[in-house]
Amino acid sequence: MTKAEIQFIRSLSDKRVRDAEHLFIAEGDKLVEEIRNSKFRIRGIYTTRPDIKGEGVEHIDKKDMERISQLKTATDTIAVVEQPRYRLDIDPKALILALDGVQNPGNLGTIIRLADWFGINDIVCSKECADCYNPKVVQATMGAILRVRVHYVDDLALFLRSAKDHGMPIYGTLLSGKNIYTTDINNSGIIVMGNEGRGVSNECQATLTHHLLIPPYPADTPTSESLNVAMATGIILSEFRRRALL
Repeated sequence: MTKAEIQFIRSLSDKRVRDAEHLFIAEGDKLVEEIRNSKFRIRGIYTTRPDIKGEGVEHIDKKDMERISQLKTATDTIAVVEQPRYRLDIDPKALILALDGVQNPGNLGTIIRLADWFGINDIVCSKECADCYNPKVVQATMGAILRVRVHYVDDLALFLRSAKDHGMPIYGTLLSGKNIYTTDINNSGIIVMGNEGRGVSNECQATLTHHLLIPPYPADTPTSESLNVAMATGIILSEFRRRALL
């Protein structure tokens, strides 16, 4: 493996380079194999395993793998993958996630994985959100990044206002919201999840048509101030999909 190859792959840890090159890194035998069986285009595969063969596969030693790995513990296989380009065509009958400033890569990766589990095809992110092709995010999705379309918009509130004007319900979780388990909800619309610290921004709150609350139990006992955003997303998506089965 050449020094230039090592430097280039390492440079993909920088979002600016990923965006300029339209590439991202995927690590791990299982994830790389999933990508090889998907529609994603692979620029190159680097592996220490002699049994992995095929077009674009380059066998390297463990020292080089440690040099190019973006994880604390290097895996056996790394792929350099082209970022897909998606059109933001919103189906008004679909259930969609919107993320307002979710900045933790682990949270974003888990939310993408949850979306995949609950049949959410599209996630719309504000520009303040973590990059979905950050290596930590890609790893946390456990392959869901291959199936869930992630879009970034410059003005999330403007996007939500437009969807609202077209008749889509806009759901958001607020401490002043109504109990999600006793409130009427549809299995279509946009669910807005807020930043880890400040929640949903004032601009996005102004677009909400439904204010929801995940109530603590029992309601009258002291409890944590809030839930982790990824955990809250899982609870909300589960309730929406449960209602669809009734």
